[in-house]
Amino acid sequence: MKKILAFAGSNSTHSINKQLATFAAHKTKGVVTILDLNDYELPVFGVDVERENGIPQAAHDFLAAIKSADGIILSLAEHNGAYSVAFKNILDWMSRIDGKLWSEIPMFLMATSPGKRGGSSVLEIASNRFKFMGGAIVATFSLPSFNETFKENQIVDAELAAAFNRELNMFINAL
Repeated sequence: MKKILAFAGSNSTHSINKQLATFAAHKTKGVVTILDLNDYELPVFGVDVERENGIPQAAHDFLAAIKSADGIILSLAEHNGAYSVAFKNILDWMSRIDGKLWSEIPMFLMATSPGKRGGSSVLEIASNRFKFMGGAIVATFSLPSFNETFKENQIVDAELAAAFNRELNMFINAL
């Protein structure tokens, strides 16, 4: 059975992106591990901090979890059109250990937001950037208007649910 690692690019304790990533992961029928960025507390990345203290163990631990997976499901929060600071920070620390940190592991990359664009700006940024970091993005999905389209742990809009299932199946087939 495939090991699926899922997490949100958010440190919100009520993250809608974590809800979406968890929902997707449990549909894979793999062995699922859900990570929470809050469990990997890191100082703000800086070359001076790294020089003085080295790379924090939490960055090594998060990267080890990524490398042990057969598939990655990541749903990114969008803050001002880009990554959340919490995600960008852990990404920066992990990239100091391994510039190709995603290790060509099949990835289902998603985003959602309360707004109508569904995190599409951050999804585009990540889709373009991750390929230079060993990202093997095999499927992407944006869920707009989360509070209206995701209820009782389901995507309730039929068209969006069908699009999600197509992307999920591409991910599953790539594992």
